[in-house]
Amino acid sequence: MKTAVIGSGGWGTAMAVLLAGKGNDVYLWSWIQEETDRLNRDRENKEFLPGVMIPDNVICTHDMGECINGADVIVTAAPSPATRTTAKQMAQYVKPSQRIVNISKGLEGELRLSEVYGQEIPDADISVLSGPSHAEEVGRGIPTTVVIASKNAKTAKYLQNIFMTDRFRVYTSDDIIGVELGGALKNVIALCAGISDGLGYGDNTKAALITRGVAEITRLGVAMGAKASTFAGLSGLGDLIVTGTSRLSRNHTAGELLGQGMTLDETLEKVHMVVEGVNTASAAYNLSKKYNVETPIIEQAYNVLYKNTDPSKAVNLLMTRERKSE
Repeated sequence: MKTAVIGSGGWGTAMAVLLAGKGNDVYLWSWIQEETDRLNRDRENKEFLPGVMIPDNVICTHDMGECINGADVIVTAAPSPATRTTAKQMAQYVKPSQRIVNISKGLEGELRLSEVYGQEIPDADISVLSGPSHAEEVGRGIPTTVVIASKNAKTAKYLQNIFMTDRFRVYTSDDIIGVELGGALKNVIALCAGISDGLGYGDNTKAALITRGVAEITRLGVAMGAKASTFAGLSGLGDLIVTGTSRLSRNHTAGELLGQGMTLDETLEKVHMVVEGVNTASAAYNLSKKYNVETPIIEQAYNVLYKNTDPSKAVNLLMTRERKSE
């Protein structure tokens, strides 16, 4: 079968490698010709996924039509700020029978990314894949478990078979809202976990942030129509654990730099990759106000990022809030 992967960052490249390992013909689309040329020459994404060789049955291309035409499955891996632009480019080539699986995590303002694709490609059958899955580890075949969410149970099972390997276990879900929100909102809490490390705090603080962070994500997600149980699963708690505790996480890395005293601009320049938690913090803050949901950690993350609140002051404000029962 033919599979198209739209976006040749680390995650898109890792997914192309995984799908190629199942014997598929995989077309990996890059947004600039020079990047395509480098991938074809080196057979390695040296910038975003070094050390992982790209198999011969991955065709790297800058031609969107060549990539999408005839594909049984289209995997979208564009970062959230580029989602709408990418969807507009895809729209003229996608046929109603083609299935789209978005594997990126983030929000566009108050919209989930599947909603953005739905607006630009209204006839598309859109599913989402999320869970604790560092691209670096997936590319190297380290055992990983994720969830695919679709409105159609038949589609979910079909995609489960497409992605499943003995190193990449896939569960199914019908809760697209919850799976997407878990994957997006956990980046804000992971950023906070990094800030905690940057401030020199310990495991107690990080455990508190993760636990209470899940509570906030769940409250907001349920208000937006998700199932509470989803946030206790792979795309909620699971993804938050890996993103909030790992040095491979760019959100954790960015948070750590902020905690050490860097400005936001200095941090983003240092990380040199999209830090989804930065944009998502603003969206999550606005959503919490819209749905009248109490999210104190998200609010303090917003204040640190956008109101120049000192991180240690933000922690003190969280610790000295009104007494409550759990």
